[in-house]
Amino acid sequence: MSIPNVAIIGRPNVGKSSLFNWLIGERISIVDPTAGVTRDRINFLLDLNDENETPQYIELTDTGGMGIVDEDNLSEHIDEQIQHALRSAQLILFVVSAKDGITPLDETVAAKLRKMNVPVLLVANKSDNEKDQRNAVEFQQFGWNVLTVSAQQKIGRVNLAETLRETLQENGLFDNNPSEVAEPTMKIAVVGRRNAGKSTFINTVLQENRVITSDVPGTTRDCVDVQFELDGKQFIAIDTPGFLLNKRVRSDLQFYSTNRAERSIHRADVVLFFFEANSRIQQVEREIMSTIREQMKPCVFVVNKWDTMAGQMATETWADYIKDVFPDMSYAPIAFITGQTGKNVKRMLNHAQMLFRQAQERIPTPKLNKLVAEALDRNPPPLHHHRKPKVYYTSQAGIAPPTIVLFCNMPEAFPPPYQRYLVNYLRDALPFSEVPIRLVFRKRGAMDAKDEIEKGRKS
Repeated sequence: MSIPNVAIIGRPNVGKSSLFNWLIGERISIVDPTAGVTRDRINFLLDLNDENETPQYIELTDTGGMGIVDEDNLSEHIDEQIQHALRSAQLILFVVSAKDGITPLDETVAAKLRKMNVPVLLVANKSDNEKDQRNAVEFQQFGWNVLTVSAQQKIGRVNLAETLRETLQENGLFDNNPSEVAEPTMKIAVVGRRNAGKSTFINTVLQENRVITSDVPGTTRDCVDVQFELDGKQFIAIDTPGFLLNKRVRSDLQFYSTNRAERSIHRADVVLFFFEANSRIQQVEREIMSTIREQMKPCVFVVNKWDTMAGQMATETWADYIKDVFPDMSYAPIAFITGQTGKNVKRMLNHAQMLFRQAQERIPTPKLNKLVAEALDRNPPPLHHHRKPKVYYTSQAGIAPPTIVLFCNMPEAFPPPYQRYLVNYLRDALPFSEVPIRLVFRKRGAMDAKDEIEKGRKS
């Protein structure tokens, strides 16, 4: 079904991103006093109803400030994103600042919106007190009723949401059954250092200029959620800012961009880790890998811009290079693509779906017990303080990542090298061959006599 799109529009520094974050209840867009922080369109699927009611979804879109002069000469690209948001919108939230009053740029934005055949709600943000709310009345001269809110002080959200819902209903934009909205099948975080071609890849998948691409490092600042369809299935790709080394994170803007990118890895089901084919792996990529490891996310190594290496290097050479740099990630698949043209992109996304399914697999306990017994027989754990470590039974406690609990006599008796041996043995035998596996060693309780492994093991 079609979900109504609501675009947040206004000049710079009226609090559009603060309003966006406040409405959705998450810090998705970066909020900073610097004008022009938001460059791309930031989307979020928002339910306007309470949790106990039938959901009524809108796609809420945050945009850059109209009329901004960008420090990196990206003003034209930012304006293009705003124009696309305006063309896609079924309803516009025109945001102004009650504290600043009417400015010439507000008048310019209002004149542009009057020419559009789209409902407009005028939202006077920064109405932090009674004085600000009285000042907001002057915006009525633009021809729309004024809704006073304060994203910072959390004033007026319920009234704004109700007005939004009523306006959409009056315009017939909630005709279809909201319960038909399907949740995306998989979330993909697209990560890598600056200028690795992440945004170009997103635009290629969508076949439109959905996010700004530029040779200027750090063009993407926010994490941009982009919905797309592949073979009839819905996905979300999260385009992230290029990571910086911690010691190079100098400004608040860079800090929040990096922080958002790390959170995107946490939100993702699968991570696409981008490298430039013609560049060596740097320390910043090692730091990204550290975050992926900590979050235990399925990962595809994506060597992008492979067309630049045509005839110069075999794919096996780059694959061996990655495995040398990240030896503990040897199980992760490697894809060689050209994001600009889309070469090998669909094959790579299909492989990402395979990883997603692997991470959701559940294994029957008897099969796990049998495999662990085989692993222990083939390579017994070393003695610990002259005592024999024993595993009595196992259980899969979770998915994404697959988490296997081993109930034993001495959890501390299984050193990291032996744990890696067990993980690799299980990975070879189970449908977890390309995703992280978490092992948890837990001491069997004093009253627990269950023993499905040790009693059947070879002496």
